[in-house]
Amino acid sequence: MLWPNRYIVGLLLATVLQHATGQAKPDRLTYEVVSIKPSKPGAAGGIVPLPGGIGYNVTATLKVMLSVMSRIPLRQIEGGPDWTSTEKFDVKVRAGKQSSIDDLHTMFQNALADRFGLQTHFETKPGPVFLLTVAKSGLKMKPVEAGADRNIPISDGPNNEAIGSRVPMNYLCYWLGQRLQNDQRPVIDKTGLTGNYDFKLSYRPELSPQADTTPSDLDNLPTIFDAVRNQLGLELTPQTGPVPTLIIDHANQPSPD
Repeated sequence: MLWPNRYIVGLLLATVLQHATGQAKPDRLTYEVVSIKPSKPGAAGGIVPLPGGIGYNVTATLKVMLSVMSRIPLRQIEGGPDWTSTEKFDVKVRAGKQSSIDDLHTMFQNALADRFGLQTHFETKPGPVFLLTVAKSGLKMKPVEAGADRNIPISDGPNNEAIGSRVPMNYLCYWLGQRLQNDQRPVIDKTGLTGNYDFKLSYRPELSPQADTTPSDLDNLPTIFDAVRNQLGLELTPQTGPVPTLIIDHANQPSPD
């Protein structure tokens, strides 16, 4: 029996659409192993990436974990029960294979959602921000391939030097926002840069409210604003812009392992 052309075309189109729809929803990214337990009283906090891009060992509060994995400063996280800011948890997560940093962070956020019953949403309101742009003098950071290294992208060197290794712009913005303690504005990426970069940044730390003077060996270092401009070829400009805030709508104490 011969089918009319319109039926054949319809069947082919349905098959293509079904295939496309099936591929439009990738599998939810999750760790193969997730262990979450209350920390012992007085436990020191820390988030340690494991070699090979397979997971993390963590001791932290829920809000600290959200801050790091969402790359948003703690001051821009609101809501949730009091314990989300005070109680620490020991978390061990392991992926079944080497994964990118972004995938590891997505898996971690999914683990928090699953085990804490965590529900969140973002709100954006106008407020004071720093816009990060490429300076007129031109970019001075070295572009590099993303690579397989899964260490913390920016580490501390001697004399208040920051050493960046394969740093994406969203992480640099998060890191800069953490250091601008005297003017706690979020740093918004307006560079248009999509790669990863190596750099060294030497700057004079901002004084905390509890500190009286800068250590004498750091007096001659430039401010972080001058250092970013002259050493990285980037510009921090204070403006009014969109301030993202992560709202915790719901969170429970974690389910047992």
